[in-house]
Amino acid sequence: MPKLPEKKVGIVACSGEELAEGTVTRLAALRVLEELRPRDTVTICLPLFLAGGEGDRAFARFYPTIAVDGCELRCAARATEKYSGKPAASIVVTDVVNEAGLDQPQGQRRLNEAGLQAVEATAHHMAFMVDDLLGKRWSRRQGTFLEEETAKAEDSSKTATCACGSGIPIQSVAINGQEVALIALPVLFEQFQEAGKPPTAETAGALVDQVKIYNQVPEDLEAVYLEVLQQEYSDFCTEKEPVI
Repeated sequence: MPKLPEKKVGIVACSGEELAEGTVTRLAALRVLEELRPRDTVTICLPLFLAGGEGDRAFARFYPTIAVDGCELRCAARATEKYSGKPAASIVVTDVVNEAGLDQPQGQRRLNEAGLQAVEATAHHMAFMVDDLLGKRWSRRQGTFLEEETAKAEDSSKTATCACGSGIPIQSVAINGQEVALIALPVLFEQFQEAGKPPTAETAGALVDQVKIYNQVPEDLEAVYLEVLQQEYSDFCTEKEPVI
């Protein structure tokens, strides 16, 4: 059965290079990804995310993500919310600096001492956020926290990874003669079959509703999606029928 990968927290960092705080975000994110919480986090590449990186956007739809911004413009947080969903948490370096009573970071390629202190403060703040997020039950299906917040954190791999290699299952279907990749469709088929749902028009309607959580479905093509998904699900159920 196709399954979503184990829960991790995505980190998307501001890519601004004109401010020292932008450098702080990237160095702090690396500190968390490579040293502080390497088994619990993956990196989301902001430029690739903005350019339409399917793996990064899919990950941010399924899993809690921390947006790390250098200033009040909050570019990383805004991009995450626009293309995937509101980040589960966010950090702004200028806020961290002010709250910690640090001097203002200076330098871009080479940070001053205050900048290095900001990196450490931001990284540790981020690590605490990761721990907090993993201590709560996150619904991969809904992209939100479940009401229970005492679930045991899941075990994960030993090294930091990239969201584009997250392994979230995708299936391509033909919509009006065009191949369209639908995120999580194999998992949804499995869930519906395990729930005993037959390949009817009613079931197809429910499938379309679930598909829309993770994918863009144009309103004028919903009827086409319904017909195609009903047929695809029917084929899936036929293939899964036990041989007598």
